[in-house]
This record gives sequence, structure tokens and C-alpha cells, in this order.
Amino acid sequence: MGRCRGRCTGRCSLVVICSFQLAAALERQVFDFLGYQWAPILANFLHIIAVILGIFGTVQFRSRYLILYAVWLVLWVGWNSFIICFYLEVGHLSQDRDFLMTFNTSLHRSWWMEHGPGCLVTPVPNSPLAPDDHHVITVSGCLLDYQYIEVVSSALQVFLALFGFVYACYVSKVFLEDEDSFDFIGGFDSYGYQPPQKASHLQLQPLYTVGDVSTPKGAKRRIADDQEASV
Repeated sequence: MGRCRGRCTGRCSLVVICSFQLAAALERQVFDFLGYQWAPILANFLHIIAVILGIFGTVQFRSRYLILYAVWLVLWVGWNSFIICFYLEVGHLSQDRDFLMTFNTSLHRSWWMEHGPGCLVTPVPNSPLAPDDHHVITVSGCLLDYQYIEVVSSALQVFLALFGFVYACYVSKVFLEDEDSFDFIGGFDSYGYQPPQKASHLQLQPLYTVGDVSTPKGAKRRIADDQEASV
């Protein structure tokens, strides 16, 4: 009873974590689409698929899906760690290399750069720095800079992924133990189940009567001798 209760608690907790991950990933996907961040869009799409597989594996007792989900979370933590280092410009990373996020297909950056809380966007007309079909803007008055918003979002993803990884390993371990404890050849023998046994091993013999036309002659003679002897 305690084991089943623990398994149910782990499954429920993992489903809740996956639900939070799915909601956070969908929210992040929307803002990355608005900012034309193609690399994060692709990563978010793969993450959403992995989280759905994790939920399916948890509900349907599929340990293989949970293992795949756990492996992806390791890659997901690495990707979000890279994003944190990118926006904080750790080491040789620089936000001027925006092609790392946009695959060099646009000049857009994070959507929060222009739409952050309290940000005031001022266009600079006829700027010599503006490329073709683009304009230069200045952003001021932001209560929180866009790079810190991206860092907080990635840190939240890492936090959820760590919890998801721990619970995925635990639940998959429980599922594997349950699969090993079940004897697929003998059924539930390992759980104390015993098939019904025969009460006796008596061999049935044919019963013949004198008046039976199907009784062999030798059998009729033996029956008659037995009757004479009894008299």
C-alpha cells in the first residue's frame, strides 16, 4: 500500500511539473515568435514535444518515454544555460552576434527589448546606421532591461527542468521495478498467486453392466463369475 501510494504521489507530482513546463514553454514560444527568434522557436518546439511525451509516459506507465524525456531535459538545461550566458555576455559571447538566435535571417532581437515594462521607444529618422528597409530606435525608461527578463525566463526553465529530471528518474525506476516483478510467463506467481490444484489423481475406469450391449464378452463373463461366487 505504501509503495503504491508513493508511486501515485510521484506520478501526480511529475504531471504537475510537466504541466508547468508546458505552460512556460508555450508562453515563451509566443514571445519568441513575436521577436523572430528562430533558434529559440525550434528549441521550444522540441521541448513541447518532449514534455508531452513525458506526460504520456507518466499517465500510461511507459518508462521509455520518461527516459527520453529525462535525456531531453539534460539538453534543455544546457540550452537555457547558454541563453543565460548569451544575454549576460559571459566570456566571448556578445549580443551583437544576434545571428545565433535568428539564424541571420533578420535583425530582430528579443521582443522584450522594445516592449519591456516601462520602456519608451523613440524612433530615430534618417539615421545613417539604419540598414535598408529598417529604422533605428532608442529605448529608455525600462523598469527591467530585456536581457534580465530573458535570463529570468531561462532560469525558470532550468529550475523546472531539474525538478522534472529528478521525478522522471524516480517514476521511471518505479515503473521498471514493477515490470521486473511481473512474471510474463507464469502470470502473477511472483505476487503469491497459485493456480488451482486438482484434489486427487484417481484414474477413471469404465463401468460396465450386464445388460449393456456394448459390454465386451470377456467383461460379461467376468461379471457372471463374480455373481456366481457371491452366491
